[in-house]
Amino acid sequence: MKIPRKLDLAHLPTPLQKVNFRNTSFYIKRDDLTGLEMSGNKIRKLEFLMKDALRYGADTIFTTGGEQSNHSRATLIAASKLGLKSRLYLWGKDKANPEGNLFLDKLLKPEIKFVRKKEFLNISRIMKEDKNQLEKRGRKVYIIPEGGSSKLGIWGYIDFYNELESQLNLKKISGIVSAAGSGGTAAGLMIGSALKNVEHDIYVVNVLYEKKIITERILNLAEECIRKYRLPVKLNSHRLKVISGYQGKGYKFSTKESIALSKDFFRKNTILFDPVYTGKAFHAYYENFLEGKARTNIMFLHTGGLFGVFAKRKDYY
Repeated sequence: MKIPRKLDLAHLPTPLQKVNFRNTSFYIKRDDLTGLEMSGNKIRKLEFLMKDALRYGADTIFTTGGEQSNHSRATLIAASKLGLKSRLYLWGKDKANPEGNLFLDKLLKPEIKFVRKKEFLNISRIMKEDKNQLEKRGRKVYIIPEGGSSKLGIWGYIDFYNELESQLNLKKISGIVSAAGSGGTAAGLMIGSALKNVEHDIYVVNVLYEKKIITERILNLAEECIRKYRLPVKLNSHRLKVISGYQGKGYKFSTKESIALSKDFFRKNTILFDPVYTGKAFHAYYENFLEGKARTNIMFLHTGGLFGVFAKRKDYY
């Protein structure tokens, strides 16, 4: 088994809290607390990806996401910390008065290319073409895919299980729930649980891709990682459970139900969920595992997204 090397960029370990909400107790893993500017689940992946970028000799990082992408913001800040230039390919429109993640992006003055949805669907090809052009001029460009979801990036959540095991007996939980955008977190959790030989179900709430697409992405990514790093596990695809129906009008849009639930949870536990990712995931978690129960042994993984709240603050009033 080949284990890749990583940088120390995140504030780890993140807390594991036992909380109560509406008479139900459960565990919540606080990966929103991996660090302020680089907060959220993305930085676990970036520890591995940025180490590889330095090994490659990169002077420029390309990555992509929505205009309020937590991943793009975390990547940009990590690159700046390491003295690297960045170019962001953001699905959306430029704004004269940016808010949330986009505000932080612009504060660091990277090169930003705003793209339409049609271009975003072909963004890997576009970034590769632009990389080739820059490298003809002597630059060294390292491309990080959407969400940091690559065979290397998902090591962030394979490694996660070592940390979780140090905080509780893994047999105390029978599953983990998280939001799924690009699928990398879930792919890492699938492998991490298999390596620990625990029969955890990995529940994901799709916020971007449809159920069939995100299922294929997660399983394919996990299998590719197993092959590349010769991991001594066999993936059990039945352990992956996609919970759909909480996307509302789609990616970038919140739902009234998830916002109302998030506000109530914040007032009772002072833990805040963003409207696009964790808010929708918690809504699914509440309805499927908490409501009407005294406790649950399904853990909720808070993957961050705090800055996205400020871009949608009107939805919270």
